[in-house]
Amino acid sequence: MNSQISNNKNFLINNILNKFSSDDYDKKVIEKLDEIKREKSSKTTIYVGAGTCGLGAGANKTIEAAKTYIKNNKIEADLIEVGCIGLCSSEPLLDVKIPGKNRLSFEHITGDKVEKTLDSVFKNSINKDNIFGQFKSEKAEMWENIPYIEDHPFFAPQTRLVLKNCGIIDPVNIEEYIAYGGYKSFLKTINNYTLSEVCDFVEKSGLRGRGGGGFSTGKKWKFAMNTTADQKYLICNADEGDPGAFMDRAVIEGDPHRLIEGMAISAYGIGASKAYVYIRAEYPLAIKRLKVALEDARNYGLLGENIFNTGFDFDIIIKMGAGAFVCGEETALINSIEGKRGMPKPRPPFPAVCGLFGKPTIINNVETLSNIAGIFERGHEWFSEIGTDTSKGTKVFALSGKVALTGLVEIPMGTTIRDIVFKIAGGVKNNKKFKAVQIGGPSGGCITDENLDIQIDYESLIKVGAMMGSGGLVVMDEDTCMVDVAKFFMDFIQRESCGKCIPCREGTKRMLEILESITHRPKNESSNEALLRFKGILQLEKLGKVIKDTSLCGLGQTAPNPVLSTLKWFRDEYEAHIFERKCPAGVCTDLRTFIIDVDKCTGCTACVRKCPTGAIIGSKKSPHFIVEEKCIGCGTCEEICKFNAISIV
Repeated sequence: MNSQISNNKNFLINNILNKFSSDDYDKKVIEKLDEIKREKSSKTTIYVGAGTCGLGAGANKTIEAAKTYIKNNKIEADLIEVGCIGLCSSEPLLDVKIPGKNRLSFEHITGDKVEKTLDSVFKNSINKDNIFGQFKSEKAEMWENIPYIEDHPFFAPQTRLVLKNCGIIDPVNIEEYIAYGGYKSFLKTINNYTLSEVCDFVEKSGLRGRGGGGFSTGKKWKFAMNTTADQKYLICNADEGDPGAFMDRAVIEGDPHRLIEGMAISAYGIGASKAYVYIRAEYPLAIKRLKVALEDARNYGLLGENIFNTGFDFDIIIKMGAGAFVCGEETALINSIEGKRGMPKPRPPFPAVCGLFGKPTIINNVETLSNIAGIFERGHEWFSEIGTDTSKGTKVFALSGKVALTGLVEIPMGTTIRDIVFKIAGGVKNNKKFKAVQIGGPSGGCITDENLDIQIDYESLIKVGAMMGSGGLVVMDEDTCMVDVAKFFMDFIQRESCGKCIPCREGTKRMLEILESITHRPKNESSNEALLRFKGILQLEKLGKVIKDTSLCGLGQTAPNPVLSTLKWFRDEYEAHIFERKCPAGVCTDLRTFIIDVDKCTGCTACVRKCPTGAIIGSKKSPHFIVEEKCIGCGTCEEICKFNAISIV
């Protein structure tokens, strides 16, 4: 890779990076760019989705099988490992581009399917079993009777700005990123705009922070720009801690240069010369690819001192975090970078005035920064035309849970929750009934069937007790217990609380104890203990509001949201747990009561042998019975019974 980069370095610098317009590209330059982008190449290119999701689905074996195929068949081909295109449920994805033809994409290509798939392409008899689609190109011939990927129901409603290159280009090839227009916005900016003009430009675009708060990015930058200091810092918050969120990881794995370019423009706009990417150590692949991208950017003179003779100095340092959820909060993150314990600090002063090492510091997340290059490439008017009146641009969501298609989606602000779940994600799995969407992770809330047509924007979500958050979106069906969901998030919050302030430390602990008490059947409970338990239940909502009002940082202030949201929309489930001592969804094991249908039971004794507590009694070839006092509700007996004689009541 390094020798290849050195061969094209001077060409790209002289003909691309030093020219801000493509209007004067001559034919030879265009042909060279097409070669770098593999639009026109004499060699076959095989792409394998090798993001974390792809590798988890078996992409390593796909890669090895593809290498073996190339070697055994003596094919002149490049094998490229790309990031995730977004449709994680179709991994491993394998794409093939042969000279003169559109790039083809195949889904669920495990190692054992590689040979058959590649044979079908080279013999022009496409394997329709696993065909996903073809990419549209004006410079290659289309394949007959194969749909375009952009028309796939998953991709058609999307507007891919942040994710436009993910799964498409080689993430560790800076030449390819430049050939697709990368770094031109950065060099154009530092050559033509003042600091205040950069901040004004971003403010006019309407871009708001994608980390959850939704504050105007341009206004935030101005605080730091207008603060006099001998050193200013930019921090990219890639400490993605929400359960069910993996947007930042996928963007860095699939297109790290887009983040670097956005950071470079942002740093110039606030007058910073140094930046940090604070990323969790649990993202080894993202870190690896980011390191390669940073080194290549330095080799091209895009990072370092006096960048392209503009007098602008800038570099980026990677700081790995230990995975503490609280370090997603700005002041706790700053403490961690400084080598201190990750704990929030009171504000003001805000980091934009007094942040890292006491200097003005701007903190934005990966998605926010990855929008910047596109805004300067196509203009703030273009960006502000996307979305709603108050929420501009697009939003990336990580779709997971009980839906047919899981993965990353990028939709224009204003798209409804219904469209995301039932159009893009293909609806609820197994024809189950939709129940709710948990949006915003531990800090968010539930969207029910009643509010499915709500638009995705910052204000609308808050009105129904939810919030945008960083972008986790978990779909739940009729088999989900909402009390159990609230308990899961409260357990997460309680374990991740830094413990600095009493409302968060003690309040979340008490809320968790209450939730645990209503999801477990009390054993030998005294009347006094029962009274205390019911008293705690009655105080659950009040306690949540106190924690919201009195916690030190944003994480503590939003900690009760999952409980308050589920209480608002699913109070009947709470009442069933409390008064009837039953879980309507049959999820809370301690509240499940199993019975044996004596007419169906054959007395095979399979359940007796598997019961961990000896709660099943009966003679062989005679109906059996469950001793309720011994039963722990594990459900093993129901799973093992071949005659459907055991059920929950």
